[in-house]
Amino acid sequence: GRCQLLCKPSALAQHLVWSLGRSAALQGGRWPWPRWPQLQMLQQLLQPPELEPVVARELLQLSDAGLVALDWLVGPWGAAGGGGGVSSPVLLLIPNAAGKVTEGLLQLGLRALERGFIPVIFNRRGHNGCPLTTPRLQPFGDPGDLREAVTYLRCRHPTASLLAVSEGSGSGLLLAYLGESGSSSCLAAAACLSPIFRGQDWFEAEMPWLYEWPLLLHLKQGLSRYAGSLAEAVDMDRLLGSRSLRELEESLFCRTRSRPTSWEVYWERNEPLRDADEAAVPVLCLCSADDPVRGPPARSLPMELFRSSPYFFLLLTPRGGHCGFPRRAPGRCWGHEAVLEYFRAMAEFLRTEEHRKGLPRPR
Repeated sequence: GRCQLLCKPSALAQHLVWSLGRSAALQGGRWPWPRWPQLQMLQQLLQPPELEPVVARELLQLSDAGLVALDWLVGPWGAAGGGGGVSSPVLLLIPNAAGKVTEGLLQLGLRALERGFIPVIFNRRGHNGCPLTTPRLQPFGDPGDLREAVTYLRCRHPTASLLAVSEGSGSGLLLAYLGESGSSSCLAAAACLSPIFRGQDWFEAEMPWLYEWPLLLHLKQGLSRYAGSLAEAVDMDRLLGSRSLRELEESLFCRTRSRPTSWEVYWERNEPLRDADEAAVPVLCLCSADDPVRGPPARSLPMELFRSSPYFFLLLTPRGGHCGFPRRAPGRCWGHEAVLEYFRAMAEFLRTEEHRKGLPRPR
């Protein structure tokens, strides 16, 4: 479907070109709304899941007594649908920065479950019904909570490969984690669906109201549950009166009562790509040129990063909207198939390299 894989030449890049090129996933099918990606985006945000999956929630207590929630998908059938064993790969699903678990993310998790993965959704503090036990939330690009969750998953599944995939603005968290962790990330591979690479520019640009307002209302609804506990840290009237995602982000993390900071300093600490040169895990970024949320490719895609880093791969498609990549076929999102094919190709490449070099498999 006229997709391009932009990356630094390497043996891994050649293997991905070969694997993705022969995959039926990239045929994509026909784009239902060729000139209306906003309609696809609105459908994704507002449409409820066709089949509500069964999840087993686990609350993980963090070092500062905060809580994050891990939702293990066990399928709509009440039992594991993929027959995942003790060494089956664990797939960590990261929702967008508003914490909204979209139908697309659930579809990806269920499709992965059918393929033998063990999918688990990472819910930040206070998001998606996770109790808020500390008067603070997780900033846009602060990977501290995610690091503790990955450490826990490694301890719980010591012999399994750990993989991660993020959706939309949630990619800021995953990219920041990969940069800060470097070779100690514990992940074998990662993927980002329609990622936001430049957080400050994204918040300062005018977003489509069809996207911004549903997420803004979703965030306010969740935060209003914790108005009492958050009142000691932030101005709740200002927070709940925010008229944009930028105003809400500033109210939560810049105009705090105890440690106020400037908008510029906040982004020095939270830009997703601030430590991208340190990343040591292959990352596939699936983007579309007509993404109405991320913005024009020339301004919003870090092309130099994909040309210079051997770990970043950009799969660019002319049409696909924001986290949509729809097709008129079972499954409806060819992006999910591309991501799962990428993980399969990565595992195949690593096994071949270990066999060629005679290396023992890491414990």
